[in-house]
Amino acid sequence: MGCGNFFFTILVTFSVALITYNIIISANSPLQQDLPGPSRSSSSSISVDPIIKMPTDRSRGKSANSKRLFHTAVTASDSVYNTWQTRIMYYWFKKFQNEPGSEMGGFTRILHSGKPDKYMDEIPTFVAQPLPAGMDRGYIVLNRPWAFVQWLQQANIKEDYILMSEPDHIIVKPIPNLARDGLGSAFPFFYIEPKKYETILRKYYPEDKGPITNIDPIGNSPVIVGKEALKKIAPTWMNVSLAMKKDPETDKAFGWVLEMYAYATASALHGVGNILYKDFMLQPPWDTEIGKKFIIHYTYGCDYNMKGELTYGKIGEWRFDKRSYDNVAPPKNLPLPPPGVPESVVTLVKMVNEATANIPNWGS
Repeated sequence: MGCGNFFFTILVTFSVALITYNIIISANSPLQQDLPGPSRSSSSSISVDPIIKMPTDRSRGKSANSKRLFHTAVTASDSVYNTWQTRIMYYWFKKFQNEPGSEMGGFTRILHSGKPDKYMDEIPTFVAQPLPAGMDRGYIVLNRPWAFVQWLQQANIKEDYILMSEPDHIIVKPIPNLARDGLGSAFPFFYIEPKKYETILRKYYPEDKGPITNIDPIGNSPVIVGKEALKKIAPTWMNVSLAMKKDPETDKAFGWVLEMYAYATASALHGVGNILYKDFMLQPPWDTEIGKKFIIHYTYGCDYNMKGELTYGKIGEWRFDKRSYDNVAPPKNLPLPPPGVPESVVTLVKMVNEATANIPNWGS
């Protein structure tokens, strides 16, 4: 038995070393124009509207009681900033995991710091190695695709689908599997504009692969996608990310959303289209109501005066901004917004407060 464990350890070590070698080579050589993946030309593409409603026939061909479970994966560093967000995210995941309508299976925090931390017992965690020093070129987000490559190769993932999520997501209701018929399901971002940047994207998505509109206006999160499809997409996502970051023109054009463009491109290269589902998440303060949405993404600061009026761009008399807590977790019992502030912001603060009141050893 000990001998078997020894050889398994050697195998995993060799695999990680091989992938590390490959990414070092890819980062220092031009991206090949014949990246893997079938063409999504007009003759073979799947015809879907850019924005379509949630399918009502998700269980077609299956019994009414069958579930298509997905595994939720969140990449994070071991920073205080990422950690407190992930703890809150996991608290709400557990609250809704087994509620009616949920197809939420397991959960993994993919920790790309390279070593365990003190929250391993609180949050199911896979420890991934970071990119070799200097390879991220100061853009830490490049560790995300590399972390997914390691996790998908080494972990035993029981579910057939993956939800890629982020630390600053709060689940507000049970999430069903929004993917179907070989398509992923993703939130469309208004600032991901493949058509606008066609000249740049053709460096990575050649014309023989099909029209530039095959690249969906998405990032990697939130996305629900088939596990086997993601196993193919992830290495390409990693290589395209590295190639984009290395190219000055691409890096300047895409900035902090470069890795999002890389995922969208990689998905297109492998012929994986996406249902663009606007109700996947909301982003306060711009989205004011919860409605039918499943996730709150609190990436923007929320600033208001005491009349309940938004003062965006100016620090408000009342504010909640995750960046205020980059070195320390937010305290328990944050003050609620003043009257007149939209439902989405009020709900966000109430959910943060409930989580911090119930998570053991918060702030210790």
